[in-house]
Amino acid sequence: MTTTRSVRKRLDLSRPVPRELIERAITLALQAPTGSNRQDWHWVVVTDADKRAKLAELYAKSYKAYRDLGPAPEERYPGDTDRAATQHRVMNSADYLAEHMAEVPVLLVPAIHVPGGKLPGGNQAGLWGSILPAVWSYMLAARTLGLGTAWTSLHLVYEKEAAELLGIPDHVRQAALIPTAFYTGETFKPAKRQPLSEVLHYDQW
Repeated sequence: MTTTRSVRKRLDLSRPVPRELIERAITLALQAPTGSNRQDWHWVVVTDADKRAKLAELYAKSYKAYRDLGPAPEERYPGDTDRAATQHRVMNSADYLAEHMAEVPVLLVPAIHVPGGKLPGGNQAGLWGSILPAVWSYMLAARTLGLGTAWTSLHLVYEKEAAELLGIPDHVRQAALIPTAFYTGETFKPAKRQPLSEVLHYDQW
């Protein structure tokens, strides 16, 4: 768990991923909990080069808008040069992924059945809580199988276009886009995070 990182620059773009590895990771992910044990999830594995390219176009368009609007790391973390430097590295790797998304051998789109296709108003924790734990389980499973992944969701700005491309019906909503490939190197390590004392609260804030 401490070495399942977002893999972007170190995705091996030249090595095909056997279908059985993806299916093994998804099979493990299906052990995740869902609300009322509904198991309303679906998993669209995209390996076709043309469809990957079109998905990548949607992602890149959304990513550019997101990138252009975002504050600079120094503005986001004033006075914290270490965290700003880390954010610059993250942005650099995110730029790389946006440029090379079409070359990633597997793009996984996890999705969930939503009656009528319309997202509920108010708190949606129950809905997304029935798919996102499974997606994270997929990413953990992929790591144990020698595969790298990254959590992305910016393509959802163009969810309708992606659904048309992939033939996803109206009553199924997409949750993420997970690029998946073998990774290069073996130097994954725990990431630097905020101290527990800064985020932990007992009984009240």
